[in-house]
Amino acid sequence: MTAAVYPGSFDPIHQGHLDVIERAGQIFDRVVVGVLDNSLKECLFSAEERAQLVRESLPAGSTVEVVHFSGLAVSLAVSQQAGVIVRGLRAVSDLDSEFQMALMNRRLEPRVHTVFLTTGFANVYLSSSLIKDVCAHGGSIEGLVAPSVAVALRRRLAPGADPSLGAFEEAG
Repeated sequence: MTAAVYPGSFDPIHQGHLDVIERAGQIFDRVVVGVLDNSLKECLFSAEERAQLVRESLPAGSTVEVVHFSGLAVSLAVSQQAGVIVRGLRAVSDLDSEFQMALMNRRLEPRVHTVFLTTGFANVYLSSSLIKDVCAHGGSIEGLVAPSVAVALRRRLAPGADPSLGAFEEAG
């Protein structure tokens, strides 16, 4: 059985991420999405909220597991008994930093390999930052993220939204 982890901040998860998850599921017997809880990175949603949004974005009946973790992706792979780390690429510009991370992970744990999957052409321009920016300025994000993610983003970012509300809380 070949297991793979797909680590990331997923703040928020979008169609490009889901495309990579779907294709990883076609290649590997077991896929674990690791939602990074990194105190050095300021995220819009907590790790628990992001993990829940990932779960809600997956298709019904999905066998993909979702966990949140802190620390190194290679440590997540070892703890999940996964021999592969999946990384998504949008453009050649992503390759430089991803390649450096893959080499460091290989140095830290030679038994864990990194596999790069390019996102589908329809999603190549998507980034979580861009989606948050569009939402914050009142633009449509429909079709770029799952409906539950769009609702959570609007609750948190839309003009006039209460940023103190959690991703799943209703306004008073």
